[in-house]
Amino acid sequence: MELLFMDVQLGSLGTLLVKMLLNALALMVGAYFLKGVHIQDFTRALIIAIIVALLNSTLGSFFDFLTTPLRFLTLGLFSFVVDAVILLIAAHFMKGFKIDSFVSAFFLAIVLAITNGVLHWMFL
Repeated sequence: MELLFMDVQLGSLGTLLVKMLLNALALMVGAYFLKGVHIQDFTRALIIAIIVALLNSTLGSFFDFLTTPLRFLTLGLFSFVVDAVILLIAAHFMKGFKIDSFVSAFFLAIVLAITNGVLHWMFL
């Protein structure tokens, strides 16, 4: 079954809302497949998606700027380390979202990248 409203051009707010819902869904997928990641429910995942988006737009940009040489040397793979740090910061401040170790955060960053890529390809 295809979604009827996906053919309609969404405005910037509609696109933002769809992206947040897809990011929350990707977080739930990551929590389901990874042992070291715990998310209480989908509402919490939606709040976490918003917080991670805010952290990525502020601290993530700063960390990306600082680690540009490392990202260049590793062909962009160091971005997963920056994403893992952002996820650990979000987990530190959020109740109902727990990441056991840096390795779990790193693999969650990889799962989020893959899941977001697939979901954005399907829905946007």
